[in-house]
Amino acid sequence: MPDHSKFLLADSQIPNVWVNVLPSLKEPLDPPLNPRTRAPLAPQDLAPIFPMELIEQEFSPKAEIDIPGEVMDIYRLWRATPLYRARRLEKALDTPAHIYYKYEGTSPAGSHKPNTAVAQAYYNKRAGIKRLATETGAGQWGSALALACQLFGMECTVYMVRVSYDQKPYRRMMMHVWGAEVFPSPSDHTNSGRAVLAATPDSPGSLGIAISEAVEDAATHGDTNYSLGSVLNHVLLHQTVIGQEARLQMALAGEEPDVVIGCFGGGSNFGGLALPYVLDRFAGKGPRILAVEPSACPTLTKGRFTYDYGDTAKLTPLVKMYTLGHDFVPPGIHAGGLRYHGASPLLSHLLKHGYIEAKAYTQTPVFEAAIQFSRTEGILPAPESSHAIRAAMDEALAAREEGRARVILFNLSGHGHFDLSAYENYLTGKLQDFEYPSHDIERAMAALENSTV
Repeated sequence: MPDHSKFLLADSQIPNVWVNVLPSLKEPLDPPLNPRTRAPLAPQDLAPIFPMELIEQEFSPKAEIDIPGEVMDIYRLWRATPLYRARRLEKALDTPAHIYYKYEGTSPAGSHKPNTAVAQAYYNKRAGIKRLATETGAGQWGSALALACQLFGMECTVYMVRVSYDQKPYRRMMMHVWGAEVFPSPSDHTNSGRAVLAATPDSPGSLGIAISEAVEDAATHGDTNYSLGSVLNHVLLHQTVIGQEARLQMALAGEEPDVVIGCFGGGSNFGGLALPYVLDRFAGKGPRILAVEPSACPTLTKGRFTYDYGDTAKLTPLVKMYTLGHDFVPPGIHAGGLRYHGASPLLSHLLKHGYIEAKAYTQTPVFEAAIQFSRTEGILPAPESSHAIRAAMDEALAAREEGRARVILFNLSGHGHFDLSAYENYLTGKLQDFEYPSHDIERAMAALENSTV
């Protein structure tokens, strides 16, 4: 299809399995640890907050897991998502590179997050759970879970990081429309939230704090489970529909990517696109795979690979991951979904062993790329996704300097329709750049060593 810019799949081509890379790992993952005993975590340790079917998926030895029919029925509301070739952007950059993007913003919630939200709500409903509690950064995950709970007749409680709660009112309004209750985090609704407010009344919040509140809520209510939108193996598993579709669509385009790119906070959208390609990397072939994060929260590029808690109050298991420390509270950048101190243990493992790469950017070049992308391709991207756009553009510019073609594939994980205040700040010169100072990282790493293991 030499002249095509859009590549679509039929409903019959939507993946009916999730791809699990755990059985293919050459080096085994370090086990998660019980936060009280420090012994390797047993599946029953997770039973108070997760349904058993998701716990089984977290540790599954199966290379493929069937997608339930009820989940497939809902996926068909928006899947398969389109793959585009960014021909106008290529022309503007005067590059020989071919740039493709997988657009997940066509879901009802406007991002990739429903891929796992629907699955998690389904399994919790089957287990007799009436309510799900969760955290959200920018609000994409919270709105996706609110939608999924509404579709399965469940209640939903969302603890939204305070800076995003204030920056993105329309995201929380969307959650309200879908029936969720939303609290700014830290809140006075939980003991962990009240403790943070007592110490730091003007805290902007963090995903670590919001996770503590949601886990505490779930653990103290018998009819409630906790639901996480990133980081865990079963979450990344559900997102692999993205990469599976992209491979079929790249075949329609008649090309294979030289580099695969995704923005990175906890790892869900990046893993969703990248993991099917990681299987090629295990075989010694396949594209380079690049994770892109904000310099204000440089978990992969400046963090330490060690055991740490996933939340601030130390309620979660200890997992081996790249981390800036569970007490880390990043600046209030507009890419709220990327403000997480840790990272997926699976993706951290892949980075440590050289299967993937990582890069960080400050806000200004990211928004410069977002504006150019919007003005050429027409889609207003989320600030999170714009990190991937920046990296894709830099790859294309490098191809121009080298004078040779390069095929670039990135995940445009969501639209930015509820992020217009961020664009206003950029266009009016009010956007601030943040870069986490090296001496602060060294201090955080020392505190981590003293407080964790």
